[in-house]
Amino acid sequence: MSAPNKSFDPVEVEALKPEVIDRAKDEALAAIAGAGDLEALREVKAAHAGDRAPLALANREIGALPPHAKAEAGKRVGQARGAVGQALKLRQEELERERDERVLVEEAVDVTLPHDRVPAGARHPLTTFSERVEDIFVAMGYEVAEGPEVEAEWFNFDALNIAPDHPARTMQDTFFVRAGGDAKDEGESGVVLRTHTSPVQIRTLLDREPPVYVICPGRVFRTDELDATHTPVFTQVELLAVDEGLTMADLKGTLDHMVRELFGEGVHTRLRPNYFPFTEPSAEMDMVCYRCHGESVGNPDNPCRTCSSEGWIELGGCGMVNPRVLTACGVDPEKYSGFAFGFGIERMMMFRHNVEDMRDMVEGDVRFTRPFGMEI
Repeated sequence: MSAPNKSFDPVEVEALKPEVIDRAKDEALAAIAGAGDLEALREVKAAHAGDRAPLALANREIGALPPHAKAEAGKRVGQARGAVGQALKLRQEELERERDERVLVEEAVDVTLPHDRVPAGARHPLTTFSERVEDIFVAMGYEVAEGPEVEAEWFNFDALNIAPDHPARTMQDTFFVRAGGDAKDEGESGVVLRTHTSPVQIRTLLDREPPVYVICPGRVFRTDELDATHTPVFTQVELLAVDEGLTMADLKGTLDHMVRELFGEGVHTRLRPNYFPFTEPSAEMDMVCYRCHGESVGNPDNPCRTCSSEGWIELGGCGMVNPRVLTACGVDPEKYSGFAFGFGIERMMMFRHNVEDMRDMVEGDVRFTRPFGMEI
């Protein structure tokens, strides 16, 4: 076996020659000193202190040296790399200090100067649209009625002819409120976050004698997931009219007037039979598409995105007030009749203003509300 090559001279390795190490160090220090900004310094760092830098490559050659030669070569390369690293640190601190001082000067704002503009404000479009709907019915002689958002089950369900075993009373649809005391869970408290504004109608009938003409706007709560077309907290508008001799014809005329005021002339409604426990007979109300006016139906050459070429847009539910509801409120169903309807403001606003995602209405982004302006 041959003995180690003790006469090996590390200077003979090109990358480890003193003049090569010194030249690589000098070039790195010159490049660092010449870096004019932090971006240029990052490029210098990659070129002279990165994995492929000359000093880094020289450092890799040390491992191939015999033991007695590694110390001197390692010291020479280490000192050079240390000098480069220290120069990088000092230059970075200097450039960062210059940047901060420049920013303070260039971006300085004199808050004592008089300003010559006021940023345009904006009301929330849900509030604006809800008040527009209210104005339509106030002009027809209706009053605006309001009620509590935390409501007793009797007002929210029982008085509206919604039986105790009705699915809407389960936790799948309703937020129950824990009342404390001996209630073991929320469902025993008898208190809920209202699922519609119909309790306001009940309170109105209990407080006054017919004739009653009220519109009931407000927030309601249901256990829906927040997505593009649903939200657990939304705004609903309901209408109630109780008087002698009211019929479905009065309901239809009221609906037609509302959609004309909101969407323009030529728009009308239709009623489709349905079931609601608080109205009898009950119907789903649809509005003719305000864009295509039904002309896209069966016409593949002229499709309508608003109504999906169906010609109609669903708005909500309506019907004649169920006699049981009138009786629960102390109103004689033999003498008085009434009609009611309700719809979601968010859904109606999506139609009217081509809003594609309901989440935009509740996230608070001023870029959504500002285009609606300060309309009052």
